[in-house]
Amino acid sequence: MALDQIELNLLREIADLHQIPEGAYNIRLNGESAGRNSTENITIEPKTDKPGINIYIKPGTKNEACHIPVMLSQSGITEVVYNDFFIGEDADVTIVAGCGIHNCGTDLTEHDGVHTFHVGKNAHVRYVEKHYGEGDGLAENVLNPTTVVEIEEGGRMEMETTQIKGVDSTIRETTARLADGASIEIKEKIMTHGRQVATTNFTVDLDGEGSSANVVSRSVARDESRQKFVSCIRGNNVCTGHSECDAIIMDNASVSASPDLDANNVEASLIHEAAIGKIAGDQIIKLRTLGLTEEEAEEQIIAGFLK
Repeated sequence: MALDQIELNLLREIADLHQIPEGAYNIRLNGESAGRNSTENITIEPKTDKPGINIYIKPGTKNEACHIPVMLSQSGITEVVYNDFFIGEDADVTIVAGCGIHNCGTDLTEHDGVHTFHVGKNAHVRYVEKHYGEGDGLAENVLNPTTVVEIEEGGRMEMETTQIKGVDSTIRETTARLADGASIEIKEKIMTHGRQVATTNFTVDLDGEGSSANVVSRSVARDESRQKFVSCIRGNNVCTGHSECDAIIMDNASVSASPDLDANNVEASLIHEAAIGKIAGDQIIKLRTLGLTEEEAEEQIIAGFLK
């Protein structure tokens, strides 16, 4: 498999890879599979009924990674892809996903990815998903990720999602159900500019005794862009849940945050926090005394905020 310079740049942006990775991987390019490799412990198989793949991780697998990047370098492609992950009991793995779009045509390009995770007992998954778009601005880049998570007893999932450039419209849907002693930690970073629109919906059901959830979103809205954050944590047993949304608003942008908590058990302990505001003037002044321009100071503050 040979990738051109545009495709290699997309791969670097969404997966921090400078070449085809070692180990287990599936690379999807312009609506088709461009390369796939399984290992002794991680098996990747194409679906037979719809676009997408099944990823099977053997019980007890430790310290292995699976890369499944998607790249669209042709204008006008629209697709829905379904990927299912079956993580065996006691496994400890990292899964790196994400989608990059290079659109220099005049037609809308869209990738909708539906990822379903079945996390076995006492398994640990770190899931990293990056979205990135680039082009000449003549056509829209659209990315709509859906993530469905089911975590069995004692399982744990860390989910890191990032979108900071080039996506004109996104609706991000994440739902999770947790069994006894299971936990999930979600960290989201988003930046919008121009007239971009981003909507995030998190719904977590803490069904198991001793289950826990921590949902944190940090975002920056610039220019005329719009953002909406909705988070619902339902405590259905003895559990703990925390939801936090921090946003910086600039120019003529708008941000809406709607944290929602449903306690359905007297022993459910749930907390939510939401803060939206502009960059503090004293931060700008402090950095300008160090020789930075106002624009450079803003970029430094934003970079630190989204780090």
